[in-house]
Amino acid sequence: MMNLHEKAMIMHYHRHRVATFSAGSVEALGWTGVPSQQLRFDALCEIGDLSGKTVLDVGCGYGDLKDFLDQSYHGFAYIGIDQIAEFVLEARRRHGHRPSCYFCIADAATEELPVVDFVLASGVLNYRCERGDYALRLIEKMYACGRLGLAFNMLDAEKFPGHPLLAGRQRSQVLDWCHVLSPSVQVVDGYLDDDFTVIMKHLS
Repeated sequence: MMNLHEKAMIMHYHRHRVATFSAGSVEALGWTGVPSQQLRFDALCEIGDLSGKTVLDVGCGYGDLKDFLDQSYHGFAYIGIDQIAEFVLEARRRHGHRPSCYFCIADAATEELPVVDFVLASGVLNYRCERGDYALRLIEKMYACGRLGLAFNMLDAEKFPGHPLLAGRQRSQVLDWCHVLSPSVQVVDGYLDDDFTVIMKHLS
């Protein structure tokens, strides 16, 4: 769904940040620091109790979400995917020895995703793409793979400043699309000035 130039720009962006901030840092992933990453994780976890469930982390980076979830939940199986090989290799080094914890190098937009209970996505929808419906189509794909639901965050177009690689999304457009897909849509905001989280659930 992204062209090769766009994918190359993402690789260059993160490799430049690795060189600037050091490998393994949250800044290399694109976050401003640990607190902002943790606040986003907190918002994602409002989707519900993940204990005993299967969780897919799309755009897993170094697997920081795995550490975060371990603090509150138990007995869950975790799968992390990211298209940047350096991130996945470091995630495997950090967490690969843990039971029911797997990391794969994959582009969520083009690869077949596993069916799990919950899909969580932090930051993966923030990249610019020439294809205007890129983010919406990826939301649809991720939601279809979560038997119980999907939680994702996005930059807010009305508050996020201009950036050559990252782009905010129009909240109303995103929510209209989510309501088409899901009977249960919840917005979590107020945790950061320029970010919002959407929780979509399947009703039994």
